[in-house]
Amino acid sequence: MPWYAWLILIVAIGVIVGGLMTLRDTANKVELTDEQRKRVAERNAEMDAKESKDR
Repeated sequence: MPWYAWLILIVAIGVIVGGLMTLRDTANKVELTDEQRKRVAERNAEMDAKESKDR
């Protein structure tokens, strides 16, 4: 492979890795109250029951 192909490959990998690292660093953790966690768990249980019933 010619040298410029290697250069393009290295730059492309660098852009991808850099973008993923930036995305990870800027991600915000979602803070939920206990009531919100309970509602999410109930909703997940309902959806799981509905999906298993539909099968």
